[in-house]
Amino acid sequence: MPLNVLPAYLLQLVLILAIWPLPSHSRPGSEIWKLVSKISTPDWFAQSQPSIQTRELEKRDGTNYNPDGTPFLWLPEDEYSGKNFFDNFDFFSWRDPTEGMVNYVNRTTAFARNLAYVTDDDKVVMRTDNTSTLERGIYRDSVRINTKKTYTTGLFILDLDKAPYGCAIWPAFWSTGFDWPAEGEIDILEGVHDNEHNQIAWHTTQGCLYDQNATFTGTIPLHDGVPSTNCWNEINHNSGCDVVEWSRASYGPFFEAQGGGILAMKWDENDISVWSFFRAAIPRDITAGTPNPSEWGLPSARLMNTMCDISKHFARHTVVFDITLCGAWAGASYATSGCPGTCDERLMHPENFEVRAL
Repeated sequence: MPLNVLPAYLLQLVLILAIWPLPSHSRPGSEIWKLVSKISTPDWFAQSQPSIQTRELEKRDGTNYNPDGTPFLWLPEDEYSGKNFFDNFDFFSWRDPTEGMVNYVNRTTAFARNLAYVTDDDKVVMRTDNTSTLERGIYRDSVRINTKKTYTTGLFILDLDKAPYGCAIWPAFWSTGFDWPAEGEIDILEGVHDNEHNQIAWHTTQGCLYDQNATFTGTIPLHDGVPSTNCWNEINHNSGCDVVEWSRASYGPFFEAQGGGILAMKWDENDISVWSFFRAAIPRDITAGTPNPSEWGLPSARLMNTMCDISKHFARHTVVFDITLCGAWAGASYATSGCPGTCDERLMHPENFEVRAL
């Protein structure tokens, strides 16, 4: 029997991208998405400190080091949360480029139809239409938003209570450049139907490869018996180079059942890494607003600069949330998903898109 769908995000978002040493004013428990960037410190800083003091500083203040030994700090810059969450996002209202059977609505329509709103306790919600009965082949209304500001490198931290899942559903939390694929794409949270494992992926122009010798906890899937390590968008039907998280609670019903959690993406010239943490296992430095990736253990996935020039392939990203239906992935895989009927039949009935109590 197919799982019930949850075609809605439940989140509060904090983006912290540091260029200047700004303090964080987020309230405990209110963050759902943080983005942080790094500041390099001068060589004399590292040279003038005894090694034991440097190690203590790294643990206390979230200092990390580049391969050449130079230190850097993650400091807050931007925060998106609460009642003003949507003020710094644009609503995408054009045809879905992934061939989804959705009408992405504009800001006015989204708010008027409660497809995007903020609850009285500052929970940010985005969802698909769940009231309209449609004729076969008619697209269902949904939401896609992206930050007005763009970022090149950063530490992005999303605190997510619930994410969409279920038959025909294809949600994603990702970042991309406006000049796609030249400026790259990073898929941080993505899945279809009732999958239980999050899929992390990178899409680029030719010349970016995933180094299998990197240390990470996920699994590289096979495409036609070959590991999915080529990020070039023109091969393998634009599947990119991807990694599947090991945990069954990284996407879908188990992710929701344990209260969601934290997703973090670190992007600098050394690597692009993604972590996920259960609600009960969120690192204390994240909760305290002083994130320190060096304390988090191995990431679920890590794209290294050893076989991919990160500065060449990734730049000027806007951060995106979307919920599409069917399309190039969910539609193409529907027949083998165990879901009933066909994908376009699934879209006809609003009860297939009811949102459980938030």
